[in-house]
Amino acid sequence: TRPMTLALARFVDFAVKGDEFGWLVALEGERNVSFPIKRAYYIFGTRPGVRRGKHAHRQLTQMMVCIAGRCTVLLDDGKASVEVELARNDRGLMLDRMIWHEMYDFSPDCVLLVLADNRYDEADYIRNYDVFKAACT
Repeated sequence: TRPMTLALARFVDFAVKGDEFGWLVALEGERNVSFPIKRAYYIFGTRPGVRRGKHAHRQLTQMMVCIAGRCTVLLDDGKASVEVELARNDRGLMLDRMIWHEMYDFSPDCVLLVLADNRYDEADYIRNYDVFKAACT
C-alpha cells in the first residue's frame, strides 16, 4: 500500500474513548465528518474475488470507515490512482466528488460503513470508466 497522493481523498483519524467497559468512536456530521450526513449504509458478507463500487459520483462526498475487518480501495482522480487499505475502525477515508473507487480484497469479517452527504440518486453515478475519464479532462 502506497501513501495517499490524491488531492480529493484523505484519511481522517477519529478520537477513541475507552475505559474498563470498552471502546467508543463517535462519528458526527459537520464535526469529525466534515459534511452533514444524509445517508449511511454498510457493506458486509462480500464474496471472495468480488469488486464493489466501480463508479464515481458527480457531486456526492463520502466517508468510508472499515468498522470490522479490512479491505482494499482503489482510488482514481482521472490523473493518478492509488490503492489504500482500510483496516482501522478509528480512521475514515474521505472521498470528494469525482473519485473513481473500487473496493476489493474484503476479509471475511469486513464491515465497511459509508456515510454520504446526500441521499441515493442514480443520476449522480458515473458507472463507465471511459465516461469518467472524459469528464475529468
